[in-house]
Amino acid sequence: MASTSAPRGGGDVPSASGIMTTSASMLCSENQSLIVEMRKVFNMMKEIAVDLERENESAKVNELENTVAELLATYEDCTYQTSAIESVGSTYQPGAEVGFCFRLIFSILVFACCQTYSGLVFEMQLTDFKKLLNDEFMKFKGNKSSAPQNHPLLRQFREAVWNVHHSGQPMPGEEHEDIVMTSTQSTILNITCPLSGKPITELAEPVRGVDCKHVYEKKAIMGYISINAQAKCPVTGCPRYLRQDKVVSDPLLLVEIEEMRSMSKENMTATLVEDFTMTDDEEED
Repeated sequence: MASTSAPRGGGDVPSASGIMTTSASMLCSENQSLIVEMRKVFNMMKEIAVDLERENESAKVNELENTVAELLATYEDCTYQTSAIESVGSTYQPGAEVGFCFRLIFSILVFACCQTYSGLVFEMQLTDFKKLLNDEFMKFKGNKSSAPQNHPLLRQFREAVWNVHHSGQPMPGEEHEDIVMTSTQSTILNITCPLSGKPITELAEPVRGVDCKHVYEKKAIMGYISINAQAKCPVTGCPRYLRQDKVVSDPLLLVEIEEMRSMSKENMTATLVEDFTMTDDEEED
């Protein structure tokens, strides 16, 4: 009769590694959903601020801006936390001591990610996942040196409010050229699909590379990958290689594309206002 006992020593490691990778992926997916919801809340708060500015409720707008800054700080922390989980999930190699108790240990990881559980003490000499995650979190956070007040989304919030009464005019302390550059900023790296040539905002099924973060039309990129054994990202200068399972439609991408559409409309309105102003000045001359 064949033995049903688990193999000793290193035999447990591949299974444990698989559990780690799968669980980390699930945690990242949950975190990503939270990030998407926070991004939606930000857009809603920006719209409310614009309405308040139209009513000349400057004090309420300032209060809302402070709240947005706090939201964005949490948003960034969630982003760093996701990166930390991905890093640990992809690089950590459990030792032979993990064995049968691996699932229990990883439950500690779940609690550690949420930073809501610190009372459990495990007497075995196993990896301190809480410390491991916190170290990765601080590493990603430390690489971002910009102050919260310089966050591009906060800049976007202020510009939307400013444009209510000053559309087409540079914000205080900024040159017009700077406004043109910052008002079109987006977290999406490319503005057109490198294969179809269509603007990102017009793609029927946009997808994004997990590694290089470039965006493509799904049908075009999948066809490109299927006929290229070593499919390199078609964006000029990008060194990354693509696989079909590494090109996905993440929920945040759809939110970011909608933001691009909104910003394009705002910029078009600002340009029209500026053109009308110049025409009036010319007529007076």
